[in-house]
Amino acid sequence: MEKIPQHVSIIMDGNGRWAKARGLDRVKGHIEGVESVRACLEAAAEDGVKYLSVYAFSEENWNRPKEEVMALMELMMRAMKNELGTFLDNDIRFMVLGNRARLSDGLNKTIDEMMAATAGNSRTTLILFVSYSGKWDLLQAMKKAQKELSPEEFQAMELPELDRFLVTAGIPDPDLLIRTSGELRISNYMLWQTAYTEFYFTDVLWPDFRKPQFREALAAYAQRDRRYGKVK
Repeated sequence: MEKIPQHVSIIMDGNGRWAKARGLDRVKGHIEGVESVRACLEAAAEDGVKYLSVYAFSEENWNRPKEEVMALMELMMRAMKNELGTFLDNDIRFMVLGNRARLSDGLNKTIDEMMAATAGNSRTTLILFVSYSGKWDLLQAMKKAQKELSPEEFQAMELPELDRFLVTAGIPDPDLLIRTSGELRISNYMLWQTAYTEFYFTDVLWPDFRKPQFREALAAYAQRDRRYGKVK
């Protein structure tokens, strides 16, 4: 493909429905979903995508049943530890972005260790958005800007300057946003960063979204004409 997006982001949806259709517990869907993350990361690295980000756990997800939340957190911690060797062997950088103050000390410790161990890797960066919402990101960015800038600088701040106060500072905005399971919304995800992102919606449930489906999305992106409001 001639046009490879620099940053692909995915809203992983449909784990629960996938499990329910098979008479399984919802957590089984999340476990299978980890395999989809692995498959998409492999495809991204192979095809030259520099950033792959996934919406792993939203701020709103804290309202789910406590047992499911605890299972998800345990699954994330286990999956991260299991993948460290793979990340190191394949030059993958790992990052977690979001409101980490809500995470447990144990999970934050694992995240810090993973990020430190892979900080020098450069082939592809995998970003997990955990305890994240776009509205929260904008609010914390404004608070940070107001704290770090003088009143005069804050009043004079231009739109592009807000980027450096977002949790994604230094990371290019997504070129392509994929959402699985047939839902047609972005669910409070990277509201600022996706202003000019190309959207790709598919009915495929996340546990069934693997390399072929990922590459179908890349092929669809390659057919898009991104004008950014200009005339070509």
